Formats: sequence, C-alpha cells, structure tokens
Amino acid sequence: MRRARRRRAARARLDSPAAIWHGRGVKADPQPRAAFALDGRVRRGEQSRTAIVNALFELIGSGVLQPTAQQVADRGGVGIRSVFRHFSEMDSLYAALDARLEGEASRLLFGGERRGSLAARARALVRQRVTLFERVAPYKRAANLARQRSRFIQERHQRMQRLLRDDLLAWVPELARAPVDLVEALDLATSFEAWDRLRGDRQLSQKVAGAALERIALALAQALAAPKEERR
Repeated sequence: MRRARRRRAARARLDSPAAIWHGRGVKADPQPRAAFALDGRVRRGEQSRTAIVNALFELIGSGVLQPTAQQVADRGGVGIRSVFRHFSEMDSLYAALDARLEGEASRLLFGGERRGSLAARARALVRQRVTLFERVAPYKRAANLARQRSRFIQERHQRMQRLLRDDLLAWVPELARAPVDLVEALDLATSFEAWDRLRGDRQLSQKVAGAALERIALALAQALAAPKEERR
C-alpha cells in the first residue's frame, strides 16, 4: 500500500503545473524544434537571395555587365557557395532584378503631357526616351548579353518593344494614318538601340546624343505633317 501511494504521489508531482512549467515529467516534442530550424534555414536563404539580387543590381548599375560569382559574393557579403546555388536559377534572379527596376522605368515611360503641336510632342517624346534609356542603359545592355540564354529576358524584351511602340502611338496618334516606312523610321529613332549606338558606340555625351535624336524626330515629324503627296 505504501509503495502504491508513493507511486501515485510521484505521478501527481510530475503532472503538476510546476513540473510541466519546468519541463519535468513531459517528453519534449521534437517537431517544434525541427520546424524552427527549417524556418531559420528558409529565412537565411531568403536573406542571401536578397543580398545577391541587391549586389547584382548595384554591380550592373555601376557598369559591370557580367558580374562574376566572386564579385557578387564580395558585394553582397554572402558565401560563394550561396551565389553558385542561386546562379543555378538565373531566370528567377532576372525576374527579381526586373521587378526592382520596372516601377521606376514605368514612371519614366508613361509620364509627360502628350499635348501640343506635333513638333512639341516629338521633342517631349525624345526627352522622355532620353531620361528612360539613360536610367536603364546598363541593365538593358546586361540583358542583351544574356538574352539568348534566358527565356524570361526574351519575353521581357518583346514586351518592352510592344510598350514602346504603344507609347509612341500615344504620343503621335497621327502615325495611325502614316506610311509604314515613316512609322518604322520614327520608332527606330526613338528606340534604345539608336540611343545606345550614340551613347555606347559613338561615346557621345547625353546632351549631344539627345540633340541628334531630336533632330531626326523633328525631321520625321515634319514629313508626317506634310501633305500625302509631298511625303515621297
């Protein structure tokens, strides 16, 4: 009887609130600890990825169009193994870079008052494109280098071409009734490729390159404003 009472007393003590509070008498559940460790790894992985994206954005923005893994690791303060692991999913990194740049680029692309004479609108269009292209130039050049290897960049390139064409028609709705060659000429004159030719290949200043594009756009606007019989 005495032994039975002692056993019951011991169980009561082990099941008491104090025993439970201090962790006695209750077998620890390994699941919360494992889940916490997993959450920690996920969080560290996300932090590393953010650091890598930030490093890529800064390096490309400074003119390093094809950063090495070591450069990214040094700039981001992450291990080289983390960089290689994330570099195996380059399209996801390109998507993160694109998302970071898109908000700013969209404001530059769709801003401006599209009113006034055809010549005034042509000048304003060129100023808008100069500001946009100057901002995105290093990222566009880096994307061009990687385009053949990335489906994501190919799709974004095509999307940007459509956006720029739609924007051109919004600035100059007269193009809807213009000859195809005139439309394509103005589209080319206000393209990134034309801008990069002047700024990158010819090494012209932003002011001189902008003036050159404006001269072309104004000449094409004048041709557009001419009577149909005088356009040829």
